[in-house]
Amino acid sequence: MKIGQTELKNNLILAPMAGVSDLPFRMLCAEQGAGLVCMEMVSAKAILFHNRHTEELMRSDEKERPVSLQLFGSDPQIISEMAEQIEEKPFDILDLNMGCPVPKVVRNGEGSALMRDPELAARIVRETVKRIRKPVTVKFRKGFNDREVNAVEFAKRLEDAGAAAVTVHGRTREQYYAGKADWDIIRAVKEAVSIPVIGNGDVTDPASARALQDYTGCDGVMIGRAARGNPWIFSRILEERRTGTDPGRPAISEVRKMILRHAQMTVEFKGEYTGIREMRKHVAWYTTGFRNASVLRGASNRICTLADLNELLLTLPDV
Repeated sequence: MKIGQTELKNNLILAPMAGVSDLPFRMLCAEQGAGLVCMEMVSAKAILFHNRHTEELMRSDEKERPVSLQLFGSDPQIISEMAEQIEEKPFDILDLNMGCPVPKVVRNGEGSALMRDPELAARIVRETVKRIRKPVTVKFRKGFNDREVNAVEFAKRLEDAGAAAVTVHGRTREQYYAGKADWDIIRAVKEAVSIPVIGNGDVTDPASARALQDYTGCDGVMIGRAARGNPWIFSRILEERRTGTDPGRPAISEVRKMILRHAQMTVEFKGEYTGIREMRKHVAWYTTGFRNASVLRGASNRICTLADLNELLLTLPDV
């Protein structure tokens, strides 16, 4: 799959997820076969005001590439100027977030609020494409709510404005992440535009990844929440494509190794105090479905050091 001049290793894409898709997690997903990984979304205004935390969000590593950096905002001038300012950073694709449903983002006229103003959304894309050489993509939703379903027209406007690809999440802003994703809207967008269309929503395993692509004809498959605690989802899909057989979830021993490696990378990146506290949620995700998972979640909320985590991992059930 190709987006602009960027050739992807395959069409499986790790979604940008705030508080999840940081550098260590992206590297693990890339190792497991993700064809493109996406950074957590970054505020264009935060770059303008030199926010220190934002610099950390934009850190990347050659081993994870190709990688997409995602900006959000609502001011075409600020977004395009900040895109130009950061273009020399080592990322391959610039994605514009027009789908975030979080209230504080929407209240600012950003994220999925832009679906209510297609003209402004197109201006943002047009101004950004003028400023940078790297491909510009956009991620958005089915619509703002069930009465304002406009993904097809929205995609056409963005294509006309110069977007190199679009990602469609098959839920409205009003749905957040509840209910079933509408794959019909993804198919309708694919039929309406000539640029690559990436489908997002309800991909949880190799079978659903195949079903999404077969049903919609989408060029790429984006995976978000199903990758939390499960970077193997990418290697499983690739193996099923290669052999026709889903290898399933890894053995407990592999889960232990991955958790520890993830923690070591996170501590190296963020320091032990912050890194281990951030790993608490990841441990809960990695161990979802295990025997005594609720007990493990409670214990993971008390770990403060790598030594604590090592000790907890020894208690993981063998089945």
